[in-house]
Amino acid sequence: MLKVDNLRLGFMAGKKTLAAVDGISFSIAKGETFALLGESGCGKSVTAQGIMRLLPAAGRVLGGSVSMDGESLLTLPEADMRAWRGGRMAMIFQEPATSLNPVLTVGQQIGEVLERHLGMTGAAATGRMLELLRQVGIADPERRLDEYPFQFSGGMKQRVMIAIALAGEPELLIADEPTTALDVTVQAQILDLLARLQAERGMAILLITHDLGVVARMAHRIGVMYAGELVEVASREAFFGQPRHPYTQALFKALPDMSRRGQRLATIPGQVPSLAAMPAGCRFAERCPHVMPVCREQSPAWREVEAHAVRCHWQGDAADADAAGGGHDITDLSVSAGREFLQVDGLKVHFPIRKGLLQRTVGHVRAVDGLSLAILPGRTLALVGESGCGKTTVGKALLQLIPPTEGSVLLGGQQLVGLRGARLRAARRHMQMIFQDPFASLNPRLRVGEIIAEGMDALGVVGEARSRRAAVAALLSQVGLPEEAIDRYPHEFSGGQRQRIAVARALAVQPGLLICDEPTSALDVSVQAQILNLLKKLQSELGVAYLFITHNFAVVEYLAHDIAVMYLGRIVERGRAEEVLRAPRHPYTQALLSAVPLPRLEGAAAVIRLSGETPSPANPPSGCHFHPRCPHAMDVCRSRYPEAVDVTATQRVSCHLLST
Repeated sequence: MLKVDNLRLGFMAGKKTLAAVDGISFSIAKGETFALLGESGCGKSVTAQGIMRLLPAAGRVLGGSVSMDGESLLTLPEADMRAWRGGRMAMIFQEPATSLNPVLTVGQQIGEVLERHLGMTGAAATGRMLELLRQVGIADPERRLDEYPFQFSGGMKQRVMIAIALAGEPELLIADEPTTALDVTVQAQILDLLARLQAERGMAILLITHDLGVVARMAHRIGVMYAGELVEVASREAFFGQPRHPYTQALFKALPDMSRRGQRLATIPGQVPSLAAMPAGCRFAERCPHVMPVCREQSPAWREVEAHAVRCHWQGDAADADAAGGGHDITDLSVSAGREFLQVDGLKVHFPIRKGLLQRTVGHVRAVDGLSLAILPGRTLALVGESGCGKTTVGKALLQLIPPTEGSVLLGGQQLVGLRGARLRAARRHMQMIFQDPFASLNPRLRVGEIIAEGMDALGVVGEARSRRAAVAALLSQVGLPEEAIDRYPHEFSGGQRQRIAVARALAVQPGLLICDEPTSALDVSVQAQILNLLKKLQSELGVAYLFITHNFAVVEYLAHDIAVMYLGRIVERGRAEEVLRAPRHPYTQALLSAVPLPRLEGAAAVIRLSGETPSPANPPSGCHFHPRCPHAMDVCRSRYPEAVDVTATQRVSCHLLST
């Protein structure tokens, strides 16, 4: 259906043209999923934009061809191309917040596609919109159609993007990181939906992702990109059985899981070469463990090896995909006894719902509804759950960035709820937050040195300017960045480097507790490994405690000592990581873990399908909040919220199944 032949795409930089995609070729058959893998900056998204003819103003097609059903897309007039875009081919963009129109309602944006490509208006269009929103798992679609993108969470915006892409019933779907911002349950639902539509319509999918678990579940064939070139193409079975290219092998070794808890994750040294300084030979040579003199002089040609096409001079044995990630051991501060550093009891955060001219309060959104947890010094508590369950609100409420409605937060024995002014600022020195999006949380007008020193100035950690600069340089060194980064701006760094700057800023005031809100969700596997190694190293050296908010269970397996599972503002299960991951007792935890896509072909358990959608925290169900979706619900579940039951000395579960 789609044939890409020797495609070259570039960007104008002054009077130069820099090639971002340099001669890639692949094809996708009807009903097939072709996955493009690779680090940020390797050209995956540019390839997708080139196929759709959506390159930015500085973008240029430098050569090659793209054809669909035999028709050349690069030579079509723009007016004809508009009929293809959104109709016969559609794209799910990586960043939904910037892809949705902020001044149009969600209904208007889906309706545009239905009217333009299917000629559908009125009641028929509204019915189809509601159906699409239900398909992608958005609760209360009748109300949501008239809302604007800012009223949706990140994961829900991503689902709206998917609904818009599917509205025109495309023959080719280009999905650029379609599930990065989604929870595992919603991710499983979306992947099932795409697989079902693919089977029904014979839809072809170009899947761009860095999640090897999603690739294992969805792809028929895989292409690995590095620095603008394809370096390996293989069937799914061959790819996961024995990856051939050294770069692909390094990606597998960087994956976190329980078996590598005590070890450093393998990382790929160095950086992807810049567009302005591409090496003459193999582009991976400077980072490759098997580099030879010929690699630096001559670009490797394609060769066929047992169902693989590989672009590499090295012809050594292939690595097993399950080979251990190696590296040096990391000291694991598994403190099993001692006084809690952070103790939270009965925390509630309720937001008023106001209506009418006088803005009277007509109800409350119970974002956090009676949460209790504790973290010991030097330990990591992972807080997991679906989008909208209140995880980020918990983090902000602990820091008193959002005032709690009720409850107690003790940090080192000091009550934080109700603190104001200088006393609150002094307490905040002991706890800091790493936000989900480092680019949005770093001031673009300040240099990195000023960003890191800002907290030191505010809390009086370091006095004079000279010693402050030395302290900032030491922090940057600690997170693996050079001293010259002090005088550069955030936009000059990659995503992984910006996340390191955010970690350095948080550490600048020497906190005892770091609240990490999805710090690796948008990062490549190799960069994620660097950040996780860094967090593990800092914990072993400084004894920092972490509250790690995430939906990535591979990261939880590798990093967490304890896990708390949250559903609709309450903790439903908590315990040591080994207990919760290996023997989950709450039906919700079991469903979450069953939905995690594994980066291998075999060994995956059947996914437990949850009926319905997550209820609104503005109107939670009576009794156990999970009962409308629970496959084991009983009469008592509908009438009374369950008490917490101690399953072991460290594992507590709130479920009537364990108390009857």
